[in-house]
Amino acid sequence: MILVTGSVRARPDSLDEVLRLSQEHVARSRMEPGCISHAVHVDCEDPLRLVFVECWTDMAALRAHFVVPESRAFGKALATLAASPPDLQLYEASEVAP
Repeated sequence: MILVTGSVRARPDSLDEVLRLSQEHVARSRMEPGCISHAVHVDCEDPLRLVFVECWTDMAALRAHFVVPESRAFGKALATLAASPPDLQLYEASEVAP
């Protein structure tokens, strides 16, 4: 399983648009093959910062997600609306029983 974490800090004047685009992106991404989960959260310590957490079955599914035209458009839009460049981390993970 591939775990993806990322974040973006919106400018105060662009927060509503970043939230709208992020929610649309998450809803669409959840429908893609190989998407286990995809969520966006508002950082309670910095309400201008959105945090993304995603799980994908494998790297092939994530690579396919990255080339979907809507995903590429979302990334470009975020870059223009953000206060600083978005960040992204990828991890290979396996579930561990409690």
